Formats: sequence, structure tokens, C-alpha cells
Amino acid sequence: MVFRVCSVTAVVSALFLLHATLASAAPAARTIAVPGLQQNASILVDRWGVPHIYANSEADLFFVQGFNAARDRLFQIDLWRLRGLGQLASKFGPAYVEQDKAARLFLYRGDMQQEWRAYGAGAEAVTTRFVAGINAYVDYLATQPQLMPFEFRRLGYAPSRWTAADVVRIRSHGLTRNLTSEVARSNTVCRSGLKADQIRYGLSPAWVTKVPQGLDPCLPSNLLAVFALATQAVVLDGAPPSKALAAAAPSPVPTADQDASMEGSNNWVISPQRTTTGRPILANDPHRAYSAPSLRYIAHLSAPGLDVIGAGEPALPGISIGHNGKIAFGLTIFSIDQEDLYVYQTNPADAKQYQYRGSWEAMKSVRESIAVRGQAAVSVELLFTRHGPLIFSEPGKQRAFAVRTGWMAPGMAPYFGSIDYMRAKDFGQFQRAMKHWGAPTENQVYADTDGNIGWVPGGLVPIRPNWDGLMPVPGDGRYEWAGFLAGDKLPFSYNPKAGWFASANEMNLPASFAYKAHKLGFEWPHNARYTRLHEQLSRNTKSSIEDAMQLQNDVYSVPARRIVALLKPLVTLDARGAAALSLLKDWDYHERRESAAAALYEVWWSRYLGRAFTLAVLGEKDAGSVITPDATVLIDTLERPLARLGKDGRAKRDQLLLTSLLDAYADMERMQGPDTSKWQWGRLHTLYPMHALGGSSDKALRAKLNVGPIPVQGGAYTLNQSSYRNTDFMQNNGPSFRVVIDVGNWDNSRAMNMPGQSGDPDSPHYRDLAPKWASGEYFPLLYSRKAVEAAAELKLELVPGK
Repeated sequence: MVFRVCSVTAVVSALFLLHATLASAAPAARTIAVPGLQQNASILVDRWGVPHIYANSEADLFFVQGFNAARDRLFQIDLWRLRGLGQLASKFGPAYVEQDKAARLFLYRGDMQQEWRAYGAGAEAVTTRFVAGINAYVDYLATQPQLMPFEFRRLGYAPSRWTAADVVRIRSHGLTRNLTSEVARSNTVCRSGLKADQIRYGLSPAWVTKVPQGLDPCLPSNLLAVFALATQAVVLDGAPPSKALAAAAPSPVPTADQDASMEGSNNWVISPQRTTTGRPILANDPHRAYSAPSLRYIAHLSAPGLDVIGAGEPALPGISIGHNGKIAFGLTIFSIDQEDLYVYQTNPADAKQYQYRGSWEAMKSVRESIAVRGQAAVSVELLFTRHGPLIFSEPGKQRAFAVRTGWMAPGMAPYFGSIDYMRAKDFGQFQRAMKHWGAPTENQVYADTDGNIGWVPGGLVPIRPNWDGLMPVPGDGRYEWAGFLAGDKLPFSYNPKAGWFASANEMNLPASFAYKAHKLGFEWPHNARYTRLHEQLSRNTKSSIEDAMQLQNDVYSVPARRIVALLKPLVTLDARGAAALSLLKDWDYHERRESAAAALYEVWWSRYLGRAFTLAVLGEKDAGSVITPDATVLIDTLERPLARLGKDGRAKRDQLLLTSLLDAYADMERMQGPDTSKWQWGRLHTLYPMHALGGSSDKALRAKLNVGPIPVQGGAYTLNQSSYRNTDFMQNNGPSFRVVIDVGNWDNSRAMNMPGQSGDPDSPHYRDLAPKWASGEYFPLLYSRKAVEAAAELKLELVPGK
């Protein structure tokens, strides 16, 4: 494979040349006595900030993992805990009471023994040791106050102590499914009908939804404000959430692009027969929102019986993406619908009662006290229906709204189930572990040292006997889940004939799957990234580790190729229009930073083409119901215009293409001047990972905590996914973590974690990987003790303390 994206091969060669010289530099060493540790253990931190943890038992291994997570990411995981448990106001004051109240609605409140059993044997014991390690570091800081992280000192509070239940009761940090789209669809139907919604979001597999009987689709504009507040990140400088509750809600008519842009990822696995190494190769780059510090944390956990390395959530024990010396695994999102909005008719005489199967049923009321820094605690009432937490009441219409979500079932703490599958030694064990996987819903790719590869999707699937989950439903008893689909009913693949398997969030249910009966979900991101993967991986060549790295950094746009093909026959007498056509017709569809054509294309795509298309298809009256059309619907219609644009559809299409392109060209002239040779996509498109305190008016503080801005390349539909805000083209989603695994030759694996491994703004590893990430570089994901020792820059010896 040949790409023109970045010189990954040369970069990696230089990295390994550098690695070969590392043995001469002795690492800094420190010994720490830690109460609660049972036997000696060590943490070797390599030059890229990756901790390699060695212990003499699993109990100590997870204890030290917690200790190290606190050492490197204490403020981040403490804030995660405060947000998830609804305790922000106790540290940051009354402005956070509403966010705390919202978060508490989505805590797991079921039986804890049932919860622990859902994750497999030993889950509670592992977590108990993990949080004991966090607490041990918090205690250590009490004796070493000079080591207290910067944020605690600035904000004037002490880190929390944890319980094991804290880890799994928090459910609001995972990727949500289709609740916002249900509301958007309902509002679109209210304004313009189902025809307009078919433009907003194309359903797949082929499906036509209908308005559930008894539903008034016209919903309150701020219906999702509480839900948004419960699931959003914490902002500690800037507008307090209690002053922006309504603003926290998504647009009442979210677009398909808005939904898709926040969930992405690529993974693929290649069999030994199709690799230059003669071993399987597994590649994964999950896409999430960017932040400083990064969402994920790479760690190596080694003890008798377990030797696993890769990335996980820093506040959780275990590893969710990586390998264990026998198998390798990596994930992308698989679009199972796990959420429903229920609409109730409430009792005019008592708003806390709702109609259910012919009688009034009382909501469950839970009174809780929210501690508030600097003032008296606030008593709040949380209301729950039989389906879930109440998020909105509409007294004037006697309506109330609650969310039913798979999150609330036992075993659904996001990513926590990896503590089971990370131990698997073969495909059968891995598949059995994934049968009980809850959230988020995933495509897992698999490879092992025996040369086998596979695909196992997983996630809790609600059974909806009489509806499809695409719109809200009345909560009067007509629409009830009938349990959950057994995990072994999901499709899978083992050693596929093609010699490779890939997923990129596309609709990948096999043709034989009974989707009409099971109704897993009908809303999937555009298939452009998978199309590009298929084009490259199906070539009759052998793939290398370097090919995989270049493919992860690939910025070729399949949608651009399809749309620009429609411009090729067009001509115009308008000089600026001709210049715009010329610029795009000569383009190679790679969205590089320096590309003028990429800049013009993305401005056209995001600001003008969709709007022009919606007007042409729906007309002025209904176009306002769809902010941005679905990408699949837009491209398919432009290529085959007669069905939606009528008998003169080709002429209408050509006119809307030219008119909207000319508008985009004028916009580029306003932003970057009339000289197209000076236009650059990277001048518009930047990334600025922000810290929770990064919105401060203090310029020096912003420079200390935030990373960038960094000129970036790619777009929402390139493999190097780079979704952005239309207002300012700031990237808001993409692959902060990447890994390429040489299965069996583990030290030859590569990784990247943007902007760095550490959560300490004063650490060199807080932002050291950002420039490498921006240029497509990787570092070695070292596994053997010998290689780790040679690359270590810090050695922490932990000994049992009193």
C-alpha cells in the first residue's frame, strides 16, 4: 500500500534508532512505602510516559494500578468521580447543584451483588483493590503535600476517598445511543412530517418508521436539558452550568452529522497470510472528544497469571484495548439502540402520578441532600417512573418524560466489562466474555498468536416487540421491553475468507441477520471510512505495520470523490465559479493541512451544500426542520436526483451544486483572501484540547493547561476522523489514541495517546505527544521486561508500609 499522508516509516525508524541508545541512561529511582500493599512491586515509566506495573499477585497488581492512576491522573479521576456521583457542588459551590441533581438521576441504584456478578468472578475484589490503591496515594499526599496536583491547590480542596461501588455506579460517562435522535425525529415530524425526517437521517437496514400510536410528536424545546447536564463534561472556569441549563441541551433538531460526529472509531485485523510479518496485525483508533488530559490512559499490568498492556479509562481497573501476550483486541461502536424516551399523561390533581394501564401510578420519590461548599446543603427530590428517571415535566399539558436506558441494568458500567475479556486466551473464551458485555455497544476485533482473527460485537439489546425504538413512546403500558436478546444471537466472524475484517461504525449486520425481528438499531454513521478501509485492505498485497499506521492517518475523503465527480462535467461563465470548479476538479481528495481544495470543499460541505440540498428537496416551508441532511441521503440523491428532485432533477442538482459552491468560494475569500494559493485547510481547521480549568480569563493559565491550537487535517469522513464545529471549524472529535499491534512480536507494536500520558500540567508527559500525534508519529508499545528496562526513565519501587 502506498499513501501520501505522512512519512510514518521514516519516523518510526528514527524512533527505534533512538530506542537502541536508551540503555545507557539509568532511570531515576525512588522507593515508596505504601500501607495496604502486600508485597514489593514496581512501576517503570518509559520515556513516552507509559507505566509498566509489576507485582507478585493480582491483588497487588490492581492496587498498584489504582495507586499509579492517582499518581498520574488524580485530578482527572477525582473530577470524574465527583461529576458521576453528583458531588461537584461540595467542592465548587452552588453553581453545580443542578448538575449534581441531574447526574444523580443516572446512577445505578439496583442490587450491588447482582451488579458485581454481572461482570464475572472477582470483579468486586479487583475493584476493591484498585480503589484501595487510589486511596493509598491520597493518603501518601497527606505526608507529601508538595506533590499535591496543581488543580487541588488552585481550587482549594482535597481529593476524595473512593469506594469500590463508586466505580460501577457511575453510568453517565459512556457513549449514549439514540435518545437525542428520538427527540429530533419527533420534533421534525411535528414540524414537517416523516418525509422530512427521511432527509435528516437515512435509516439502515432499509426501514420505514411510523409515529407510535398515542404519541403527540410536538415536544418541549428544552426537554433534554437535564439529560445533557447529566452527561456533559465539567467546566470549572466559564459559565457555571446552573446558569446555562437550557443552553446545555442539544439543538431541538439535532442533525445526523451531529449524532455521528460524536461516535466514531476504526479497527481492523489482518490474518498472517496477508501480512508482511507472517503474523496477524490488529489496528484500532477509537474516536472520542478531545481533552487535556486525554480520555484514555495506556498502562502495562504484569503479575503471575496476567500480563496485559494497552489503553483503558484511567478511573477503571484493567485494560479495554490492547493485548495480553496471547490475544489482542480492539473496539469500535456498534449501533445498538439502548435508550427510549417515555411520555406520560400525568394526573391533573397530582403531577407525581402518571397513567399506566388504566390507573394512576405514583412516581417513586427519592430525597437526597447535596452538600454545597460555603453554604448549607440543598435537599433535592429525584423522581423515577417504572421506566427510569424523570427528566422533564410539562404541567400545562399534564405531560412528563422519563428515560429508559440499558445503562440502569446490572453489568452496564461503561467499559468495566473489559476486566473479564482481557483475560481470555482464545477466541472461545473471548466470545463467551463478550456475550455478557453491556456498554458501550461494540465491535470487537480479535487476533491471537496462533494466527486466528475474528469479530465479536457485543452490547445489551432491548427487545421491543411492537415498535422500533426510533421515536418516543407513550408510557401507559403499550410499549414495554420484553427482556434482552441473548448475546449468542448476535452475529460474529472467525477467520473470514477475505483474510481480514474491519469496522468503522458502518451498518455491518450480515444479510442473513434477522434485523426486522431483532431491531438492534437503524441509525448508523456513514460508511465512508469503511469504504476506504475496504478499498485498501482488499488489495492483493501484503500489509505491514507501517501500512496500518499510514492507514490510520489517512485523510482521503470518499464523499469528496463522489461529490466532486458530479462537478467534472459542469461549466460556468462566472469567473469565480470557474475558479472554484477548477480548484476541486484538480484535487486528489486528500484533506491535507496545506490543501486549498480541502478548505473550499469542507466550507462548501458544512455550510452551504447541505442547506441548498434541503431547500431543493423539501422546499422553503419544511427546510427549517432539517439543519443538516444525512450524508448518505444527500450523496445518494445527488448521484441519482430524479427520485427526489423530479423529472428535471439533474438540472436542479447541477444548479444547486454551482450556486452553493459559489457561496462557499465567497466565504473562503472573506476568511482567507482572494489568492487561492494562500488558502489552507489547516488555517481554518484546528484542535485545542482543553482542561476543565482551561476556560479561564487568565492567559498564562490557559497556556499552562490547554494544548494548541494545532493545525489539523482530515474531515468527519476520513479515516483520520476530524469532526469539527461548523461555526469555527474547531475539531471536536477524533482519534486521540491509536494502536497497531504486531501479534506475537509484541515489542514491535506501536501506540499514540494525544496530548500525552500524564494528567499533571507540570509533567513533561502532559503534552509531549501532541506534536508527534499531529505529524502521524507513534512510539513503541514495549512489552518485554528487557525492552521496558532499556527505555525506562523512572523506576518507582513500592514496598509494604505500616
